[in-house]
Amino acid sequence: MGSRRQRRVAELIHEEISNILQFETHDPRIEFVTVTGVEVSPDLRRATIFVSHLAGSDSDVLAGLRSATPFFRRALGQNVHLRYTPELRFELDHSILYGQHIDDLLSEIDIPPAEDNEPEGDEA
Repeated sequence: MGSRRQRRVAELIHEEISNILQFETHDPRIEFVTVTGVEVSPDLRRATIFVSHLAGSDSDVLAGLRSATPFFRRALGQNVHLRYTPELRFELDHSILYGQHIDDLLSEIDIPPAEDNEPEGDEA
C-alpha cells in the first residue's frame, strides 16, 4: 500500500469493520467472518476488505457481506470521520487456507532428524 495516510485509513477501516461484524451484525451468513486486511485506493474513496470465514460457503458469506454493505458503509461514516466514506468491496482472503495447505504438505514429508556431527567431548 502507498502512503502513510492510506495505511492509517486502512487500519481505521479494519478496526471499525471488525467491530461492526462482531457487535452489530446478526446475519447468520456472516457470523464467523474475520477481517484479515484492508487496502485503500490512493484517493481514499474505495476500500477493499479481505475476509476469511470459518463456517458457510464462500458464496453465502460474500452474499451476506454484499447485502450488508450499505449498513457497513453507513456505520463506517458515522464512526470514522473522513471527508468521503469509501465505497466498500469485500473479497475472500484465501491466504489462511493456502498456509494450512502448505503446512499439511510439510507435515507429510518424512524427514529424519539431523545427526549430530560434533564429537561428544568437544563441548564449548
